[in-house]
Amino acid sequence: MKKIGVYPGTFDPITYGHIDVVERSLKILDETIIAVSGFPRKDFLFSVEERVELIKEVFKNNKRIKVESFDGLLVEYLKKKNIKIVIRGLRAISDFDYEFQMVLTNRKLDKDIETIFLMPREEFFYISSSMVKEIAKLNGPLSCFVPKNVEEALRKKFQGGKNAKP
Repeated sequence: MKKIGVYPGTFDPITYGHIDVVERSLKILDETIIAVSGFPRKDFLFSVEERVELIKEVFKNNKRIKVESFDGLLVEYLKKKNIKIVIRGLRAISDFDYEFQMVLTNRKLDKDIETIFLMPREEFFYISSSMVKEIAKLNGPLSCFVPKNVEEALRKKFQGGKNAKP
């Protein structure tokens, strides 16, 4: 039986930290599904469709990685896919409190779900999507934080592309 896990998140945008967590997940799983949340709890820079396409481009040469979007509760998505493993990235102690609450909540909703926490390499430990967007907004260097296709999409958003936001 294939070991398949889901790495859920907003990925607005995906960073090298996220990518490192996905690559680490493949050391213990046969396949990882990156599940891009479309739930509008945040004001997203990229639409869910844009985020899915950016991530698919990043992993286009890896058949063990799938990219999908989902709305609603993660546990419902997992039930629909018949998957019991969730991958989450941990960067710092500040992440732990939120992640701990999510694990306990998901476990209450479905006792069979197991969550595996993976930490990115040290050079990616501090990277967040919010920080990357702030750097992009101020026209700073991005190549050490995100892949080229993501950098280009960020530049387009902030440098007068047709969907640019102030």
